[in-house]
Amino acid sequence: MPQSYDTLKIEDPQPRTRLVTLHRPDAANAMNTQMGLDLLAVFDGFNAAPNAQRCIVITGTGPRVFCAGGDLKERNGMTDQQWQDQHLIFERAIRAIRDCPVPVIAAVNGAAFAGGMEIALCADFIYAAEHARFALTEVTLGIMPGAGGTQNLPRAIGARRAKEVLLTGRPFTAQQAYEWGMVNRLCSAEKLLPEALETAAAIAANAPISTRQIKQSVNYGLNMDLASGMMFEIEAYNRMVPTEDRREGIHAFNEKRKPVFHGR
Repeated sequence: MPQSYDTLKIEDPQPRTRLVTLHRPDAANAMNTQMGLDLLAVFDGFNAAPNAQRCIVITGTGPRVFCAGGDLKERNGMTDQQWQDQHLIFERAIRAIRDCPVPVIAAVNGAAFAGGMEIALCADFIYAAEHARFALTEVTLGIMPGAGGTQNLPRAIGARRAKEVLLTGRPFTAQQAYEWGMVNRLCSAEKLLPEALETAAAIAANAPISTRQIKQSVNYGLNMDLASGMMFEIEAYNRMVPTEDRREGIHAFNEKRKPVFHGR
């Protein structure tokens, strides 16, 4: 995988962790067509080779903005067909992020509006800078969220509160997002990325098959009744019984040492 793209920075800040930075600093990291193509390429790569990394952190360039949403300057004057063609790229990119088998942490360093907030909601969980703000502003522009906002937000904060956010388009603070359960941790601006990477390191130290199976079990099980979800969990569990990592974990425990997992 290339280490740089036109609109993204891809780095390996620590072992087994990939850092993806939305990088359009002159445009508030807004999503243009190229960013959609870059995100699709990057996350398709993650999905095709899940053993190449054990945790992914996604953040934005600069101290004030995570992502301002779709680039409305680029969209100005688009025909209906051009708009829909571009949005199809965004849809595919969002699905690639959402379906990534590797755990994904969003480190929201500033404003996450519209599509930017939808990117964050596709992560497995969110850490946010204390000054960050969130909004789904599409309704104020004559459209609606089309990258998972109407589905992921109600699952995060409940339907009634989500409908207020969606129908008004009003922004809310990181503190509110934390109180509502959308954000896992509030961080000072300077500690946001270090704390996200510290958590990524803890995840990356665990057995990668286990973390991927846990993620799949939660994501799919939530769409089932409890009995079906518990059966799905057992199928996910059984995938790990014959693995080398399971044997390594037990040996390490009994030998009083840290396990070394290889994803096999």
